[in-house]
Amino acid sequence: MNPPKPPRPVKSISELLAATTARAIPVVRGVEAGALTAPTPCADYDVRDLINHLLHVVVNFQALAAKRDSDFSTTPDRVSAAGADGGGWQRLFADETDRLVAAWAAAGAEDGTTGTLGLPARTVGHMVLADLTVHVWDLARATGQAYRPDPDVVAELGPAVADMASMAREWEAFGEAVSLPEDATPFERLLATTGRDPRWSPAR
Repeated sequence: MNPPKPPRPVKSISELLAATTARAIPVVRGVEAGALTAPTPCADYDVRDLINHLLHVVVNFQALAAKRDSDFSTTPDRVSAAGADGGGWQRLFADETDRLVAAWAAAGAEDGTTGTLGLPARTVGHMVLADLTVHVWDLARATGQAYRPDPDVVAELGPAVADMASMAREWEAFGEAVSLPEDATPFERLLATTGRDPRWSPAR
């Protein structure tokens, strides 16, 4: 009989975000200006819209880490403001995700509750971790890039995304779960829980 595996060490939200952004930044840098109008697995977003959404999420979750108010009422066009020439919005994404990691590393960031719904702070951290992980996959698929999320992030998000799925569908943030074959990978199952088809491509 094989001995039981030791329990997986619990990583902080900041550590998990650092692992995710390290893999996200190359994908965002790989998005060329000519691809900004391309479709993505999110039917309501083209590539520009999705990058603007991600930047909006990253900025607001910095505030949530500090137990400050967030504002998701409108999404600014940060891509246009930063400028496509010279990689303006690519640099902005790298800078803002660095700030996000630092915000969640601050003392007390994972303690208590945060946000208008008064959710546990670590649950809120899972929300931004999921947004970054899944939406960067969206961008990679939309622009023909490879993307492999960090295994520890996927292991952390699997049960967290399953727990938040019902609430996320009420908010229309997730679609209905997609059926997968039995040999689907953990990340494919995570994507399917959010309503995404892991086989999505622009041609489909």
